[in-house]
Amino acid sequence: MLAASTLLLLATLAGYALLCAASPFGTCRKCAGLGGKTVLDRKGRPKRVKPCHRCKGHGKRLRVGRRVTNHGRAIHRAGTR
Repeated sequence: MLAASTLLLLATLAGYALLCAASPFGTCRKCAGLGGKTVLDRKGRPKRVKPCHRCKGHGKRLRVGRRVTNHGRAIHRAGTR
């Protein structure tokens, strides 16, 4: 039972690592990839949208796994110079 759960956990982590390598950017969860929240005025017309603070209006954010990988690479690069 322990071996099966360990293998499942390792397979999940390997799959996430492959996802981060293939597609390092994911959709921003705050603005759902739109770059900002769409707002309607009192007449029902769309207002000008302020850019999202998390993704700075791009709609994409760096995945957590890719951020950890980049940080690890930076530490390794700094330590080997």
